Amino acid sequence: QVQLVESGGGLVQPGGSLRLSCVASGTIFSINAMGWYRQAPGKQRERVAGITNSGTTSLADSVKGRFTISMDDAKNTVYLQMNSLKPEDTAVYYCYGDISHDNRRYVVKYWGQGTQVTVSS
Repeated sequence: QVQLVESGGGLVQPGGSLRLSCVASGTIFSINAMGWYRQAPGKQRERVAGITNSGTTSLADSVKGRFTISMDDAKNTVYLQMNSLKPEDTAVYYCYGDISHDNRRYVVKYWGQGTQVTVSS
């Protein structure tokens, strides 16, 4: 099995910055992609950012220019640097990892437990 553990969430004022981290551990042959979703109470889960093992990144339109996603392959860790935070960014942030356990072509998506981000003055 694989575990993904997020950290770095907390309370921040509007305009502030926060960096989330997510480390994957367990039986891992390779990581094809990692990224982040977020969900606020009463709202649907929203895809925020993703990065593939080849370095291709994607960001939701609502966070472009403010958020940056990166990956440290050696540490099996994905980061989400969040700048110019807005109250609308308040949510539980979940990381995911698309992970292969051997040399087979398909991958399995794993999810972290979530970390709370609250943007408020």
